[in-house]
Amino acid sequence: MLAQGLHIQFAHRTFSWSNEAKGKAAVHCVIIGFGLEKRPGKVIYEYENIKGNAHAVPASNINPYLVDAPDVVLPRRSRPICAVPEIGIGNKPIDDGNYLFTTEERDAFIALEPASEKWFHRWLGADEFLNGYERWCLWLGECTPNELRAMPEAMKRVQAVKKARLDSSSPPTRKLADTPTRFHVEFMPTAPFMVIPEVSSERRTYIPLGYLTPETLASNKLRLLPHATLWQFGVLHSAMHMAWTRSTCGRMKSDFQYSISIVYNNFPWPFNTSGSESNPAPAQVQKAQEAIETAAQTVLDARAQFPGSSLADLYDPLTMPPALLKAHHKLDAAVDKAYQLCGGKKSYASDAERVAFLFELYQRYTSLLPAAKPTKAAKPRTVARRQAAEGAA
Repeated sequence: MLAQGLHIQFAHRTFSWSNEAKGKAAVHCVIIGFGLEKRPGKVIYEYENIKGNAHAVPASNINPYLVDAPDVVLPRRSRPICAVPEIGIGNKPIDDGNYLFTTEERDAFIALEPASEKWFHRWLGADEFLNGYERWCLWLGECTPNELRAMPEAMKRVQAVKKARLDSSSPPTRKLADTPTRFHVEFMPTAPFMVIPEVSSERRTYIPLGYLTPETLASNKLRLLPHATLWQFGVLHSAMHMAWTRSTCGRMKSDFQYSISIVYNNFPWPFNTSGSESNPAPAQVQKAQEAIETAAQTVLDARAQFPGSSLADLYDPLTMPPALLKAHHKLDAAVDKAYQLCGGKKSYASDAERVAFLFELYQRYTSLLPAAKPTKAAKPRTVARRQAAEGAA
């Protein structure tokens, strides 16, 4: 769009569209008006409730993320633009369900084969993490051959995994049949780690984050941040990061789908430690970080007051405890104050204002990054073929 010289003149941000058809599916839409001329008087139509009415907000520019900010298209990045820890996905078994158990199934398996008990680990995906129910994984990747052969029921599971992988139409999956006790993706931190659900309800003001310990295995439906400090927990659990996520993440229906390469790796943190001359003084940075850490701990303490409630209970807008909401507001204020040191405002009227500032900060940070290596030029025959295809189209 931008490359073709088009400009967005007006835009309706995401809203829920309904019709009178039977068995209608939930449909979420945006409306975008394009033009070749760069005209003044641009308007963004905001929806505080996607099923409610819009209110018009004047804009000087409307970028591809439908916010009043510079024309930026976020690339998929393999590493963060700021000096923060890299994040990864959890374990991906590709086991056809043979290594995963409910609590009742695990107990029945252990009763049949007592030696298997020590190889069971609590298993959490996004749904289990948010809703607080138990599943278990039979992790045999570190089981010695003699121990494994002494467990005939476990051997049946291994054989079933091998067969399921061999029956796959995917060559890489068939290759995994050579090591049936191992997972396709293995990410098992040796110290407490922070997790972010891949998918979370768009109804929530905040995507619930949390900490897990090494004896728990996280699935690939969770994003893992090993050795995460309260500073990182606080920034990622703030209104500022949520505004960024809402504008840049993919969607599963209308739910948030948290991307590492787009959302996390492009996120401009309060302090860019890659050499910006506009960085605040170290003492200011330390004070701001300590304030965020204190506020983040307050959020965790507020959660701890409700041990019988799941994260889904705690972060439902209708059931969120006032003490937790108050703690989050204090955390938001601490994070906003940190961003003030980077040129941000004291307060923001909307997510759109936050994202507009974050895109400006993103441009400032990425201007300091080394230039991307040029891609290898296509062979003349490939270019000719592409031009012919474009002509045919």
